[in-house]
Order: sequence, then C-alpha cells, then structure tokens
Amino acid sequence: MNRLSKSAKAWGALLAASTLALGACAVSARAAPCGSSAAGFSQWLEEVKREAAAEGVSQRTLNAALAGVTYDHAVIGRDRGQRIFHQSFEKFSSRLVTPGRLSKARALLQRHAALLAQIESRYGVPGAVLVAIWGLETGFGADNGRFRTMQALATLAYDCRRSALFNEELKRALTIVERGDMSPAQMRGDWAGEIGQTQFMPSSYLKYGVDFDGDGRRDLIRSTPDALASTANFLKGKGWRTGAGWNEGEPNFAVLLEWNQARVYVKTIALLATKLTGAQ
Repeated sequence: MNRLSKSAKAWGALLAASTLALGACAVSARAAPCGSSAAGFSQWLEEVKREAAAEGVSQRTLNAALAGVTYDHAVIGRDRGQRIFHQSFEKFSSRLVTPGRLSKARALLQRHAALLAQIESRYGVPGAVLVAIWGLETGFGADNGRFRTMQALATLAYDCRRSALFNEELKRALTIVERGDMSPAQMRGDWAGEIGQTQFMPSSYLKYGVDFDGDGRRDLIRSTPDALASTANFLKGKGWRTGAGWNEGEPNFAVLLEWNQARVYVKTIALLATKLTGAQ
C-alpha cells in the first residue's frame, strides 16, 4: 500500500549520503572490497563478522544477526528502480494525499489528541506534522515493511554504490541487537533498512529513539507513542522551531528536508499536515 512513500523515505537516506559514498568501493579501511553481484558476498560477510568481533560485538550477536543472511537481489532492484521523484509535485502528491488517507489521518489526529499534545509540549512539533509523516511512511503503521533488516543492510553495505553509508548502518543495527533493544527477527522494514512505524534508520533509532510510553523499551515497531515521540525528537534535534511554519519557504521546511532529502516528498508531507490543520 505504501511502497511509494516508503521508497521516498529510503531515497532521502540515500541522497543525503551520496557525497559520503561517492567513489567508495570499500566499506572501511579494513573491510573486504565491495561488489556488484552476489559473487563474493559470503566472503565479504565473513570479513565483516571478523571486524565486528574485533570491535567488541559478541559472537552471540553476530550469530543471531547474520546467520542465514544472503545477497538480496530484490533490495538491489529497489535501489536501482527509483524514478518516482522526477514526477511533478502535483502528480506525486495526488497519489499520496488521497481522500481516504486524509480521512484516516483526521480520525487518528482526534483519537490520539492527548498523546500528540504531550509530545508537542515536550518537543514542539505539532501533531499534524507527525500524523502526516506517519501516514505517508507506513499507512499509520499498517505496513512497516517486510524486508529482513540485517539482510537488506548487509546487501547494501556490500554493494559498491553506497558502501560507506550502509556499512555504518549495519554496525548500528548490530549495536541494537547487542544492547537487546530488538531481536534480528523483530527487525523487519523497508528495503533500505528502515525500521518502525515512521521508518527510522538504525543510526537515527540509536540517536533519537525515545521510550515515551514508559515501559522501559524504545519500541518504534509496536508502540505508537514511542514512534511518534521519536519522530518529534528527531525533528527537534535537527532544529525544529516551535510555532514556525513547515511549508516551503517557512523555517521548518528545511528541518523536514533533514527527514527526507527528496523535496517533492517533503512538500507532500507539508501539504498533508497543512490540510490536517484545516488551512487548506
């Protein structure tokens, strides 16, 4: 249902790192060379395991996280097949800001009014913005993605296009498992390694994830309070200005571009949020 919007999220993560990964054909100074096909992946993965163990990752974590991981052709196909961002804003937004999605968003805005007010009080981000992101990323948590996160990240870390970025994200995912925050089996999401109801990359989960429901876990998969509050914390951390606007030309539009570098997608987030406030 939400492949288009979730692909947009992945594009933002990839585009933001394009300069970092430009010309990179090794995941780090010590890592095995990258590759452009399945040949060599197994050998590369063994080297990754050795490096991770040398950096302090336990053998138990490595066995749990990377056992059975293979080169995923479907992930590479998604990475190579992104053309939707050449669409006009009018065409792009009309496919995402539908009457059905807008109606569901309004209902959820009302249902979670108390929670969203608490989040806005702490982080300064209005509920309309959070619900817009939630709806566009995963259909309000209905479709968080079905790719195995470890396999997706390993495939993209091995691939030569953006090895450096995804090698770091793979390391952060191993950290999540090592800390006991999530099991590898729980870590399923979109094709570029995003996790949870608003699609956090592992590095963003570690930096901005919060336990807003107070159960002792930062659960962005099952806990709506944690997912929405973490999204607000991300935006605040990127410079969100309380009370300022979020449409193009307004102060918080630049902050939304930190969430996703695809301008047509950010304009669509802003449009949906604005409609939820009744301004359009």
